[in-house]
Amino acid sequence: MLKVEQLSVKYGAFYALRDVSLTIEDGNITTIAGANGAGKTTLINTISGVIKPVSGRLTFENVELTRMQGHEIASLGVVQVPEGRKLFPEMTVYENLMMGGYNPRARPLRAESMEQAFQLFPVLRERSKQLARTLSGGEQQMLSIGRAMMAKPRLLMFDEPSLGLAPLLVREIFSSIEKLKSQGLTILLVEQNIRHSLQIADYAYVLETGQVVLQGTGREVMENEHTKKAYLGL
Repeated sequence: MLKVEQLSVKYGAFYALRDVSLTIEDGNITTIAGANGAGKTTLINTISGVIKPVSGRLTFENVELTRMQGHEIASLGVVQVPEGRKLFPEMTVYENLMMGGYNPRARPLRAESMEQAFQLFPVLRERSKQLARTLSGGEQQMLSIGRAMMAKPRLLMFDEPSLGLAPLLVREIFSSIEKLKSQGLTILLVEQNIRHSLQIADYAYVLETGQVVLQGTGREVMENEHTKKAYLGL
């Protein structure tokens, strides 16, 4: 579904990504694992069109994304759940959800999409008239996911969805990601919680200092000696 070919991104003289290549298969959960500063968020923001690469190529279903603007990429169905949620705090849950459904492809289906979000996260229906800033951290993450669903994604990209959440909520968020996959969505999961993310991954890449150092099925990467020593403390 998505091909990343020899992608390089610089901040000034510093390479955040250097010659990164990877493939995301239709219907899979693909995990990008790595420590802070490895380039994971830079990768997801480059795919989203927020950051422009200095070299390389991005292709989504044979459409080149490399020079497209972010709103054009989102309209194709490449949608991000950003790190830190990035909600509109003074807007209600309902208004935040509606803001997710404004691209031309998603707009006619907003009622259907909102019902899907409420079915995945029933608490959002209960909180629909509350301001986003009054929600708990877990509820805010659910709202961020629900807002992304309103855009009718075909590839849904998660940037650190478990960040700052209690263990019980982490399990709920990962369970919701698996449910979305079962509904036919393709998932790109960027996550520091390597154990959880590899457990649900069909395929995984490990980034270190802006380069892919390891790849394989979720199980293969989990059982790799480098992963065990560097990330799992085994």
